[in-house]
Amino acid sequence: MSMLTPPGMGGKYRITGNRYPRMRRRRNRLRIVLVSFAALFALSLGGWGTLQLIDIFSGGSSASAAGSSAKGEDAAGCATDAKTGDADGGRSGKRPELPEPGSIKVNVLNATDRSGLAQSTADALEKRGFKIGKVANAPEEFDKKVDNTGLVMGAPGKESDARLKVLGTQFGDVDTRFDDRKGDDVDFVIGKKYDKLAAEKDADAALARLSKPEPSRSGSGCEN
Repeated sequence: MSMLTPPGMGGKYRITGNRYPRMRRRRNRLRIVLVSFAALFALSLGGWGTLQLIDIFSGGSSASAAGSSAKGEDAAGCATDAKTGDADGGRSGKRPELPEPGSIKVNVLNATDRSGLAQSTADALEKRGFKIGKVANAPEEFDKKVDNTGLVMGAPGKESDARLKVLGTQFGDVDTRFDDRKGDDVDFVIGKKYDKLAAEKDADAALARLSKPEPSRSGSGCEN
């Protein structure tokens, strides 16, 4: 009988071998589960905070995207108004307002030594729809002093500038000058290089270019 066998139990409950049972602590499974969930929550919170910081330092890309969706963009990436489809919400790139030739009164002044040139030029302009005012020789300050095709002159201001541009399409190399006049009439001072009006198709093409919308002020190349 083994010395470890309790008295009276005989050999039936003999403990044999070299290994003995050891006492182990019961694992607290609930605690492990809670710790795991806490760690997962902390990681999720940290990731969300990181995304918010990225959004802030990138200039609010989410807000910009929302604004772009509301306002809309065209195929070139230009902002368009959701209702009208106009680039930049219709605030830039507007088609310029141009007067009709019939509303422009032109004084034709000859600054060359070729006689009769002012009248023939006035007749040609009248055939193209312009209203003719005074036909005469140019003042002394311009007499034989205009070296290019000619000079178009008028009062300062947006409307006068538009009239001069429309008149300028009928010629080639002309200069523009503003003076202190009060009326709406404009002058064409004939220069030394003037021969005749520009070909009608060329004048129409130049006028069409003036009628095109102006480029957007953003400089991105967007146009209406």
